[in-house]
Amino acid sequence: MITWKETVGILEETIRQWIEGMLRHLPNAVVSLCIVIIFWVLANILKRVFEKVFRSTFDSEVILRLASTIAKITVLCLGVFVALGVLGLQKAALSMLAGAGIIGIALGFAFQDAAENLIAGIVMGIRKPFRKGDLIETHDRLGFVEKLNLRNTILENFDGQRVIIPNKEVFQNTLINYQVTGKRRVEFEVGVSYESVLEEVIRVAKEAIESNLEFIVDNKAEILAYGFGDSSITLKIRYWVKVPGDVAYITARHLGVKAIHKAFNEAGIVIPFPIRTIDMGGQGRNVIEGLANKQKSEEESDRKG
Repeated sequence: MITWKETVGILEETIRQWIEGMLRHLPNAVVSLCIVIIFWVLANILKRVFEKVFRSTFDSEVILRLASTIAKITVLCLGVFVALGVLGLQKAALSMLAGAGIIGIALGFAFQDAAENLIAGIVMGIRKPFRKGDLIETHDRLGFVEKLNLRNTILENFDGQRVIIPNKEVFQNTLINYQVTGKRRVEFEVGVSYESVLEEVIRVAKEAIESNLEFIVDNKAEILAYGFGDSSITLKIRYWVKVPGDVAYITARHLGVKAIHKAFNEAGIVIPFPIRTIDMGGQGRNVIEGLANKQKSEEESDRKG
């Protein structure tokens, strides 16, 4: 049976060994602490530098902060692993790294959609296929870009409604940016009578657009005889407008249609109504002949009466 004195002696020996071990590893611990502090300072400096350098690269402030935070955490983790190496805990560092990898894989499977939206948001923030205020069309949605965050692309449509689209849907589907080139072509069709003189019609239409729409690019319009319709010859009216410009696209088209209609009326150019000819074959002729014979019989009866 262990006596009280033996128990106290064992405790004193254990504490003495602990203290000796602490004193023996104290220099390495101090060095490790200094390493962590140095890396922490470097991480904060790198974060501020990163934000200043790449502010023009990332349109989204959220994406910029995320990228700078990731850079800071990476530097801090590197400092922790170096400090653990100084303490002789390389195995512990490797175990932590392996555990973090396993946890990352598990979280990746659990939040797959969120991860896809996050990656798509970061890539679009770097590539910049659109900017805030651009008019874009994607995933059958048309609107002005209001915001790009880490999960969604937010648009405002022409009805004033907010449209929220997951980033992966924007990234994986066709995207049309109507403002990236700085101009957009307005195009519409009009029909004129087959009796019209096309050269005269084209001249009138061209003058109507170029003299009334001062906002069109280079003050030039293109008038093309496009095809033969059921009751008219189809003309295609084309001209370019600046985007963004003083006149909205839909207004530019409205003013073009209005100018063409007014010019054609003043020049006596006919925009014909649709005409349909019904061919009923032999049965139709029999019906018409029967009606004619009936009408003739009634007229003869009236005369005899």
